[in-house]
Amino acid sequence: MAHAFLLFVLFPYIISTNIHACKQTKCRSLLSFASTLSSPPLNWTSIDCCRWKGITCDQDGWVTCLLLPSKGLKGGISPSLLGNLTYLTHLNLSHNSLYGSLETQFFLSLNQLEILDLSYNRLSGELPLSLPSSNIRTVDLSSNLFFGAIPSSFFQQASNLTSLNVSNNTFTGYVLSSICLHLSPSLRLLDFSSNVFSGNLAPGLGKCSKLQVFRAGHNNLSGLFPEDIYNVTKLEEIALPLNSLHGAISDKIVNLTNLAILDLSFNHFGGKLPLNLGKLSKLLMGNEDIDGEGMPSDDDMVDFDGFQNLRLLSLANSDLTGQMPVWLSQGQCQVGWGLFPRLFFINLSDNRISGEFPKQLCRLPRLLYEPIASQADKYEFELPIFLFSIKTGIQSFPWQKLSFYPPWIEVSNNSIVGEIPTEIGQLHLLRGLALGNNNFSGVIPNQISNLKNLEVLDFPMNHLSGIIPSSLASLNFLKEFNVPYNNLEGPIPTGTQLQSFNTSAFEGNPKLCGAPLPNKCRPNKDMDVDNKNNKDEGNGHHQLPWFYIFVALGFIIGFWGVCSSLVIKKTWSYAYFQFIDNLQDRLYVMITVALNRMKGRLRS
Repeated sequence: MAHAFLLFVLFPYIISTNIHACKQTKCRSLLSFASTLSSPPLNWTSIDCCRWKGITCDQDGWVTCLLLPSKGLKGGISPSLLGNLTYLTHLNLSHNSLYGSLETQFFLSLNQLEILDLSYNRLSGELPLSLPSSNIRTVDLSSNLFFGAIPSSFFQQASNLTSLNVSNNTFTGYVLSSICLHLSPSLRLLDFSSNVFSGNLAPGLGKCSKLQVFRAGHNNLSGLFPEDIYNVTKLEEIALPLNSLHGAISDKIVNLTNLAILDLSFNHFGGKLPLNLGKLSKLLMGNEDIDGEGMPSDDDMVDFDGFQNLRLLSLANSDLTGQMPVWLSQGQCQVGWGLFPRLFFINLSDNRISGEFPKQLCRLPRLLYEPIASQADKYEFELPIFLFSIKTGIQSFPWQKLSFYPPWIEVSNNSIVGEIPTEIGQLHLLRGLALGNNNFSGVIPNQISNLKNLEVLDFPMNHLSGIIPSSLASLNFLKEFNVPYNNLEGPIPTGTQLQSFNTSAFEGNPKLCGAPLPNKCRPNKDMDVDNKNNKDEGNGHHQLPWFYIFVALGFIIGFWGVCSSLVIKKTWSYAYFQFIDNLQDRLYVMITVALNRMKGRLRS
């Protein structure tokens, strides 16, 4: 009876186990696949392959997922290896060292495939004529060695495709903008960056109504910015750097209300960029041909809500003119919550900007203090970005992430004048301050020593004068210090890390002395004598006014003392005036006698 009850309890489990058990033909296919590759042991030892690591089966025991990323797999890939896995929906062999080509036969039996990720391998050759399945949703072939043109028929069956990434290969030909004409509007990501694509960006992107990310940077693209891209209102990122695109950016770009990242750097765009791109968090427009385009004035910014999400502003080498804009930190709130509440990286170098450095720029919130928890970006994180090179292997490219950019202000190689504002000492989070090759004058503010996180201080080729503040010795994280070709003088503060920098960091200041410069400062004795003389001279200047004050005070007291006594005491007054009369008579007699004697001598 007990055995019967136990059998009754375990019967569903036995049936379930048999149902989910791996098909033996699939088990042999997987073992054959593993045997052809050189890799660390996969520990595929149990009878049921559905329990193997990286393998998932459906309820009928058919293998549906083969997920082996970053397993150190090495070897060639051939159509016969996966030919029997006809129910496979997910195939991920990324971040391995697989080589070979993707022949058409490779996909013949994979007609259920939905996810294909072969990125970061050494696969090469041209792509097959078409993708294997109409169910395919994600294709990632990035960071391989594929070449040739992508055939237009490659996407004919991919009516449900949502993501295509073929970046970091050597594909040639045109970027297939027409892909949007043949696919469903569900496409959300297109990444053609870091290839050898050329020619114009043909119309067609406007048909991808749900497209969120479009990248085609680091190619040889030319022509105008595609006009129909302004119709894709779901776009969150447009990245087309390092091409030869030209023309103006249309005002229609304001239709892209979800745009967060716009990278058009190192092209030949011109004209004006509209200001009301409220969700923009990353703007890169460096090295553009914005022929003499001026920075927007404060009047242009009236009723402007600003770039509330902008973190990074890079307009370097864009031939900009005008003055440093005050509106970078202005706003309705007086405590500094300006138009750019999240901006922490500013690069306006290599332009023709003039005027003074605005004090208001020293109020940017993200350079003043860390945001409190309630103001921090919730649920925000960044994943690392890697690219594969045949020469160097897998490389990390952290500059693609916002977190790579430190709190920074760089306005080098412009025509900015005036003094460095002392308010700059409020930017406690600042890690880089580059003001070189301008026309700054005055002294280096002591307040810079408040920037305890500062790593780079770059002030070369200006007109700064005075001494190097000894308070800079407190900057313990300083890695780069440059003040050459100014008018600085006096000793370089000793006992600090300033002595660890090269002489080139101080050259061009004839009156500057001390290590690491070869010209030594004058002996301390002479300096003490000078200091003593200066002190005595200073004391003399301070004592001289007091001497005159006491003389005048004594005269006033004596004069009024005599007068008051004569008025009060009548007998003194009578005696005083009688004495004056007698003195007058005596003086008259003495003078008359003296004159008569002198006349007598002259006659004789």
